[in-house]
Amino acid sequence: MIRGLLLGIIWMIFFVCPSFQQEPTFVYNRFGQADDLHLDGSARIFTSGGVLQLTNATNIQIGHAFFKRPIEFKSSESVSFSTHFVCALLRAGDPSGHGMAFVVSDSTDFKGAEPTRYFGLFNRNGSTSTRVLAVELDISLAPELNDISDNHVGIDVNSAESVISANASYFSDKEGKKIDIKLLSGHPIQVWVDYVGTTLNVSLAPLKTQKPSRPLLSSTSINLTEILQGRRMFVGFSGATGSIMSYQYILGWSFSKSMASLPKIDISKLPKVPHTSTKKKSTSLVLDALLGLIAFMVLGLLVAAYLYRRNLYAEVREEWEKEYGPHRYSYKSLYKATKGFSRSEFLGRGGFGEVYKGTLPRSRDLREVAVKRVSHEGEQGMKQFVAEIVSMRSLKHRSLVPLLGYCRRKHELLLVSEYMPNGSLDHYLFNQDRSALPWWRRLAILKDIASALSYLHTEADQVVIHRDIKAANVMLDAEFSGRLGDFGMSRLYDRGADPTTTAAVGTVGYMAPELTTMGASTATDVYAFGVFLLEVTCGRRPVEPGFPAVKRFLIKWVSECWRRSSLIDAKDSRLTDFSTQEVEKVLKLGLLCANLAPDSRPTMEQVVQYLNGNLALPEFWPNSPGIGVLTPMALSPASLVIPSLSLSSSSSTNSMFITHSVLYGSGR
Repeated sequence: MIRGLLLGIIWMIFFVCPSFQQEPTFVYNRFGQADDLHLDGSARIFTSGGVLQLTNATNIQIGHAFFKRPIEFKSSESVSFSTHFVCALLRAGDPSGHGMAFVVSDSTDFKGAEPTRYFGLFNRNGSTSTRVLAVELDISLAPELNDISDNHVGIDVNSAESVISANASYFSDKEGKKIDIKLLSGHPIQVWVDYVGTTLNVSLAPLKTQKPSRPLLSSTSINLTEILQGRRMFVGFSGATGSIMSYQYILGWSFSKSMASLPKIDISKLPKVPHTSTKKKSTSLVLDALLGLIAFMVLGLLVAAYLYRRNLYAEVREEWEKEYGPHRYSYKSLYKATKGFSRSEFLGRGGFGEVYKGTLPRSRDLREVAVKRVSHEGEQGMKQFVAEIVSMRSLKHRSLVPLLGYCRRKHELLLVSEYMPNGSLDHYLFNQDRSALPWWRRLAILKDIASALSYLHTEADQVVIHRDIKAANVMLDAEFSGRLGDFGMSRLYDRGADPTTTAAVGTVGYMAPELTTMGASTATDVYAFGVFLLEVTCGRRPVEPGFPAVKRFLIKWVSECWRRSSLIDAKDSRLTDFSTQEVEKVLKLGLLCANLAPDSRPTMEQVVQYLNGNLALPEFWPNSPGIGVLTPMALSPASLVIPSLSLSSSSSTNSMFITHSVLYGSGR
């Protein structure tokens, strides 16, 4: 029992808590807020341009910028890393200097470090309090440190005197030779530092040039764990000035524990190098006053922009919404639930907005929800619109995705529904990277959705017409049961309303031919469900433009297979364990539901009976009128009726219509 408990704890640590396994990998294509960086001294971030500055044209200063979280290696891991950054060094007088360094250290506390030639990392006695490995980009000549020139790159270990150095250059694979680089040119320079085993390689190249095949520096005797005296390190940059100065900028930075997983810096997104004057700045009172005025104006603009933004996106509450209070969520609660609508919580993009996963607190536990942000223009009809959303909460069926409530802001509506952990059905049908759903599971999902539609058409307080039935709007819960979504945005009409008042909406391939002329009805839902039956059984979309003409349209292809007495050939080729009789019955039922003539389609009540085996399919053939036909052509409606079916069409005129929109959209 104790062994089982220990195994359970280990399983929870390594599988339930993936944060323990995440490799510390990051990339900055530009620098925004300094939440992930530790800055001290003169280091700062130009948030308007996204540039990290280490030093400026001020005497005797030090600037440090380190990634806040330490990089740690388990005892079973080899200590290695790979980093790529883009920097620029600009003149701030004549002569100009000193340089900067990429730093790996056991601490971010560099107490006792000196500026000038020591880069804010060392002092004349080396490095006493902090263990340091540094790659320096040096633009000043210090003979006492055995510098080779005023334009060199060096590898430093606990001392400003390099263990190995070389004049700044890169190997051009195109020209087959070394080409010199001027570090103090003001142009962006790419630097790569790769450490594996005991080998440290350093490479340089101008911007928009590929990483050279040959490194500029390579040392095979660097033992990082011995230098740091441990398996934990901080990474970042350091720069310094003395009586001579320079501007030191970092434009982009990526880092990983391994070269293979190093993220690429998007060169196109990098900020431009700031233009600075090399002339000495006057300290006159007039200039100080002018700078103060400019600072005051900028501050005023920032405050104004903040107030404008807060007002623009403030939550909207009106008097008439009080009656819907229990159904309304505060924006603050949804913001916290989705971690500020973080990209880490992003689920997908639908036809009307983006969907995020959220976790809301309840009285005893937490509740997972999906939050969809829907943009809208104008407030006309909003009162009725919100009332209709709240009305959808009265729909209670085990195979529907429950809509829980809403939140309203200016230009934005947030819709909250129950979270479906296994996503949408289309991801399992069309994503080749996922294992195929077995036939028994697909049939169970078809029965779930048929039952839900039968409930909407016949058992709800009003007749509900879904109008966008497809695999992308079928969600899978924790048990992989099918749940019908698409109840995020709704427009309700009383019984007896004119169907033509609702525009034809839906998805191409699932829309019944009569939608544009006769409007939506329960029969148009049956048509879309028929296409859905074929889609799930065949494992392909209703229209595939890249397929040969004979297979391009799913309805015509299934009908053609039946006509050739090989109906089973239309099934998903990935199905292995299935009942031929069941597959053929579902394919025939799909063609029957997608009959061109609305009056020849079964009701959803009948469809449920067909799927459950409580009612036998009527006799019809692939050449029967309306079967496998996409457009009316020259056939009259009367000639398309299958005599063996006796269906009622009264529900098509006594319907409640629901517009096309989902809380879990088709892009999920």
